[in-house]
Amino acid sequence: MPQPSPGPSPTGCPGIRVPGHTECLAHLADSDRAAYLASLTSGADIDHRCTPFTPSLLDALLDALRDPATGHPRLGDAWFESATFEDLAGFSSATFEGDAWFSSATFKGDAEFSSATFKGDTKFESATFEDVAGFSSATFEGDAWFSSATFKGVAGFGSAAFEGDTGFGAATFKGDAWFRAATFTGVAGFSSATFEGDAWFSSATFKGVAEFSSATFTGDTRFGAATFERAAWFGSATFQSAAWFEAATFQSAAWFEAATFERAAWFEAATFERADRLGPLVCAGRVNLSGAVFGAPVTLSIAARRLECRRTRWSSTAEVRLRYATVDFSHAVFEYPLTIAAEPEPFVLTHGRQLAEAPLTGAPDAAVRMASLRGVDAAQLVLADIDLSGCLFNGTVHLDQVRLEGTCSFDSVPPGTHWQAGRPVRFTERCALAEEHHWRARQPGAVRGWNVAVRGAGQAGPAQLAPVYRALRKAFEDGKNEPGAADFYYGEMEMRRHNRGGTSRAERGLLHGYWLLSGYGLRASRALGWLAVAMLVTITLLMGFGLPNDDPKQEATGTVPSGGGRVTFEIGKDDPHNPTGNRFTGDRFEKALNVTLNSVVFRSADQDLTTAGTYIEMTSRLAEPVLLGLAVLAIRNRVKR
Repeated sequence: MPQPSPGPSPTGCPGIRVPGHTECLAHLADSDRAAYLASLTSGADIDHRCTPFTPSLLDALLDALRDPATGHPRLGDAWFESATFEDLAGFSSATFEGDAWFSSATFKGDAEFSSATFKGDTKFESATFEDVAGFSSATFEGDAWFSSATFKGVAGFGSAAFEGDTGFGAATFKGDAWFRAATFTGVAGFSSATFEGDAWFSSATFKGVAEFSSATFTGDTRFGAATFERAAWFGSATFQSAAWFEAATFQSAAWFEAATFERAAWFEAATFERADRLGPLVCAGRVNLSGAVFGAPVTLSIAARRLECRRTRWSSTAEVRLRYATVDFSHAVFEYPLTIAAEPEPFVLTHGRQLAEAPLTGAPDAAVRMASLRGVDAAQLVLADIDLSGCLFNGTVHLDQVRLEGTCSFDSVPPGTHWQAGRPVRFTERCALAEEHHWRARQPGAVRGWNVAVRGAGQAGPAQLAPVYRALRKAFEDGKNEPGAADFYYGEMEMRRHNRGGTSRAERGLLHGYWLLSGYGLRASRALGWLAVAMLVTITLLMGFGLPNDDPKQEATGTVPSGGGRVTFEIGKDDPHNPTGNRFTGDRFEKALNVTLNSVVFRSADQDLTTAGTYIEMTSRLAEPVLLGLAVLAIRNRVKR
């Protein structure tokens, strides 16, 4: 350790005195300085604490310590605590054989330590770099401490190698911070550091724990292709601009609890080998996990406006708990059960307090909306309390095996009465897929209320949507939700009816009649309405043509032999006569109603009818029970469990 200064110099300079003299190196007489420098050899220990250095004075000192074999300065223990470097401080390619102490030093010009080697411990604690701090390709074999240092210009640590523990805790980077391709073998401590410019850690390797807890990143932050071999701690970190972790590898824990992303968080193609959780975190913009790989059971807890998981791969069970987010899961791959659920309340952190959601202030609600499940194998998928009104399903595999828990809502058809081609159109209330909205909105003369497709939604038509409706119907039926399945059966039949390429003309005609009479056996009011019309028509026809003027009277005729004995009678009845005169009387209405009601339940009334009435009754007995059966079927489909 350096010895304490023997006292203030006669000039009042705080610099440490040169041994054998009463002044610091800066204030020595020229002859004394020359003699001191001549006494130094390569690898010597030096102590110049609090000394002010000009570029020429520093060059003279380093020249005296230059190794003849390499041509570069070689220092033993070097103490420069609280020293001031007035301009360029050129330590490029220097070797510090012992400890290097620059704590509280001030570098008013460029500080150039590129390719320098620090074999002992290095301390730049509370140092101030007013211009460029150049440590590119520097090697720190011992511990390196930059805690509370201030970098006012660019801090260049590209390709630097930190072989011991590294401490940048509470450091302030006012300019850009470059740690590109740097290697941290021990702990990399950046807790509470402030990065006011861009922070570049692309391709950096963290072999020990990476500690960025409570750090603040004001500019863009880039950890692209970085490797975290042990735990990566970003708890309570704040990213005020975009944060890029694309293609990063997290071989152990990835701790982002209470991290705040005020813009976007990019984890595209990142690899999480053993991370068991990601979050809870909050993001005011987009969290992009497209192409990411999760190798272990994991829970994702994210409050964000949008979550993109296109082609994301889960190799084990996973649970994705979300708030506010619109989710795109196109072509995601999961080999084990995966649950996507909406979280009704703010996430609770490890210590029991709730995650602050200030960046999402102004969002309409915390509902979670699914944008796409295209290309997903849904056999292992569970959706809980998800808004599926805008979800694209076409191309989803094993959709019939998806599990829908809680309140999973779909879009509906346009309400109210609309005008189409000069005629009123009213759609029966039901669930409808977003892709049906898009298809109907593309049709000529489409009524208002159908949602137009967004970019990338595709051009799915009835032929593609009928199987989707069928699969969702089965999923609801397997979940014992028959009333819920009914809407998807209706949608399937609608798509079949409108499929001009895959459905024959005869089948479309049959489906059209089925829809018209009873809404595919799902609209009891429609079937009952048609039943009432049929009964009214039947009554009217019977009163007009089916009931005779008078009920024919029976007559008995016979012959009595003169000798008495057995008498034989023949009973006959006159043919009914077609009605004449006033046919629409109360008595005739009562008779016609009796015949019609019996026809509805497939019974024959004991009423004499004309020939026309007989055929009217036969037709009624065929049509009206069918309409009644359709009404009963529709009611059953709505209440069945």
